Amino acid sequence: MTFTPLEITTGLLLDLSTDAYPTQIFGWNCAALSLPDGATYYGMVTEGEALLCDARGDFRLQAGMFFVCPSACMVEGAAGRGLVIARTGYQGLWQLGGPLEATGRLEYIDGCTDTLLACPPRLGDPCLNHLHIPPHTNQSPHTHPSERIGVILHGRGECRTPEGVFPLQPGMGWRIPTGCLHSFYTQGECLDVIAWHPDSDFGPTDENHPMRNKTLLASGG
Repeated sequence: MTFTPLEITTGLLLDLSTDAYPTQIFGWNCAALSLPDGATYYGMVTEGEALLCDARGDFRLQAGMFFVCPSACMVEGAAGRGLVIARTGYQGLWQLGGPLEATGRLEYIDGCTDTLLACPPRLGDPCLNHLHIPPHTNQSPHTHPSERIGVILHGRGECRTPEGVFPLQPGMGWRIPTGCLHSFYTQGECLDVIAWHPDSDFGPTDENHPMRNKTLLASGG
């Protein structure tokens, strides 16, 4: 399998429920999207604005913002578009964030940068990233040991694979299957990409986290 472009329409775009990390991909396009219990939802507003509604209240989001919702919710999206990745059978940590910064905060390959937007609450949990690819980047071909799913927020470029070259444009969803050899290429524009990982090799554990590590017991305590 190779890179899969996803046109964002309203409803279920791709069902990966039988994968190692059961996942579904949804979209909204100037319409409402209802999402049931049983999953954690990672959503990204790509254009316009949206209203996230759940048991906690109603939260207004604009383009470039994201949410993580671990329960049933509704995206009132009549004034915009966006993508939602559902990790079924997993309880994530509720949060809102964004808009994105201009570049990432961490170095990545070939001059690219990355920001970890939604950190894994525990080692191995899913995470959400902002990948910034500068203009005139010819990325080294590489693979990942698990799925990568996301959306292009800004800019244009290409995803190059042995099976073909795929043009990238704002508002376009995408999936890169496990082990797919690929690279991103840009000319005069940068690319800002939201990338979701179903797992991570980074994160806190019961034995290793800031609260425990920075707790110094008194002698004899």
